[in-house]
Amino acid sequence: MKPLAPLLLHISRRSVSTGLASAFNKLHINSSAKRDSLFKRTGLFGIDQLQGPEGFHVLRDNALDHANRIVEEIVQNNKRNSPKSPNTVALFDELSNCLCKVADLAEFIRVGHPQPRFRATAEQASVAISTLVEQLNTDTRLYNALKEAKFDNELDDYVAKLFLFDFEQSAIHLDASKRKLVLQLNESILKLGSIFGANANQGRLVKTSDLPEQVRHCFPNNSGRTYVTGLHADSDNPLVRETAYRIFLSPDETQSDILDNLLRCRLQLAQLCGFESYAQRAVKGSIAGQPEVVSDFLNILNDQTRGLAQQDYDKMLRLKENDQPSNGKARLNAWDVPYYSANYKRGIYNESVVQCLPYFSVGVCMDGLNMIFSKLYGVRMQVDNCVSGELWHNDVIKLSIIDEESNETLGYIYCDLFERQMKQHQDCHHTIRGGCYLRDGSYQLPIVVLILSLPDSNSNNPSLLSPSMVDNLFHEMGHAMHSMMARTKYQHITGTRCSTDLAEVPSILMEFFASDPRVVSQFARHHSTGEQMPSELMKSWIKSKKVFIASETQLQVFYAALDQAYHSPRVCLNNESTTDMLTKIQKEYYSIPYVENTAWQLRFSHLVGYGAKYYSYLVSRAVASAIWTKLFAKDPLSRTAGEIYKKQVLAPGGGKAAQSIAEDVLECKVDAEFIAKSVISSFQHPRIEN
Repeated sequence: MKPLAPLLLHISRRSVSTGLASAFNKLHINSSAKRDSLFKRTGLFGIDQLQGPEGFHVLRDNALDHANRIVEEIVQNNKRNSPKSPNTVALFDELSNCLCKVADLAEFIRVGHPQPRFRATAEQASVAISTLVEQLNTDTRLYNALKEAKFDNELDDYVAKLFLFDFEQSAIHLDASKRKLVLQLNESILKLGSIFGANANQGRLVKTSDLPEQVRHCFPNNSGRTYVTGLHADSDNPLVRETAYRIFLSPDETQSDILDNLLRCRLQLAQLCGFESYAQRAVKGSIAGQPEVVSDFLNILNDQTRGLAQQDYDKMLRLKENDQPSNGKARLNAWDVPYYSANYKRGIYNESVVQCLPYFSVGVCMDGLNMIFSKLYGVRMQVDNCVSGELWHNDVIKLSIIDEESNETLGYIYCDLFERQMKQHQDCHHTIRGGCYLRDGSYQLPIVVLILSLPDSNSNNPSLLSPSMVDNLFHEMGHAMHSMMARTKYQHITGTRCSTDLAEVPSILMEFFASDPRVVSQFARHHSTGEQMPSELMKSWIKSKKVFIASETQLQVFYAALDQAYHSPRVCLNNESTTDMLTKIQKEYYSIPYVENTAWQLRFSHLVGYGAKYYSYLVSRAVASAIWTKLFAKDPLSRTAGEIYKKQVLAPGGGKAAQSIAEDVLECKVDAEFIAKSVISSFQHPRIEN
């Protein structure tokens, strides 16, 4: 944390600030942590070996040695069926834990540490662990030991099936030639995905003469060549927006071939492993369960949102008509939607949102989260003293999550919330260590990292958050608390290690709390005066979050439908190109027409990380909305509701079928119609009295 500067002394003595708020608003340094650093030193995350980057070599070697010993124990126990050793699932989880503790830590340091040497050694450790995992996934001795094991409880049987599924995705149950082909396909998918993702963000170099003469000066050019790096969606010149759209999204034969090969490899891989399509493989074990359910729900939602989305587009069109009077009938084009959507929001809500900023310092928001968790779950967040060497940057704040009744520590959250040079910009949650019971009976506490890019404090103000920043903070903290509250037996099922559409439910649910006036009114305070946020200002702040939600949802439905189509068996039928498929899907699912001679899908990098799973966010939103309505709508801070939710949704982690978790807490069948209806219901949250 940064030392107290004289410039901060302007802050009013009327300020109402807890230790949590003060730490995040940077009003003082943690003196205890400072004293500790004079006497102690440790490594990253309190791991002594990581006082320097070479420590990753030690962690790697120790993990590999430990893993080999566990493998031998599993094999020997299977031979003699020893009753004295841990059961087979426990040994598999111990094997997974010893590797994940290094791999997950290394993966975070590889992208999150400011020092190149740390990043490099972390990557080396990650590669070594990944190589061993690939070998273990094709070890028939391990597969047979797990397949032959018998279990006397439902959890062990369920987790064993999860491990078996992982094995079978490496084709361990197939003959040698097919196993070799699966390995080759996985390598190709990884390579093609990496290239596609990198290309998706590259600009387009064209002849300057290809641009309309009147807008050539709006783009960087040199020696008769112009470089178009994006869509220029914020330009007030419609011809600039159109030109950028047509050039940036123009077809590219090389990128198109890469996408074709990626989709074909995925389909071939899925069919080798016994699935009809890659989508069927990806959706297995999720809340949706089957691609047919995803398709049905998208179709229902498409029908129900079309009219509402059109109302949004009509508003945008009226803005365009005011901007560009025309004798003929104006049309809203693809390059107009982002511009007029942003313009409308600025025109209606910008002034009130700016007025709201002082009431949402990051410290006040952390106090709000603490209040919510205390009331719902009986836990508190407490700023923890850190030993020198434990953190990768001075801005990082470590939180202990403590049960208020037992005073027991449940886990740790390292908060790296502020923007800085060379820091990754994606808001995300990293699992560093999963919670689980160890062989000696002790419990391994979970550790997670939250990464955001909030504006840093300055001499006049602490970090002040916009509505979307507040939502992002609450969203990521929802993931973190899922990891904290899932007191699972095994780390393989800890917290967010569950299906994608279930993992996003706790995070999206937290956004409902961040948009409910009954909740927000309890923590939104002016950072310097402690004044409560005026109710009319709060109403405007909350309403600003819902502008054009129908049209934005329709766009998500379109993306999800396209993703499903690309990962269905039809991807290899009739020589239909991905652009042909895009044109048909856009006509069916999106109100804004396709622009001829463009290939938007070649910029859709989510196809790499969310292949056949892009729908998940919509399902998660539906389930979160339904949980809110059932448990929290009447009293958002009810301890009774919080305990039900904690027990039935957070506590199991991935140790129960995702569909069963959703249906048990909601006490109804979660089918396509229910999902679509719940998404539409989320449009009306929160209900604000005028």
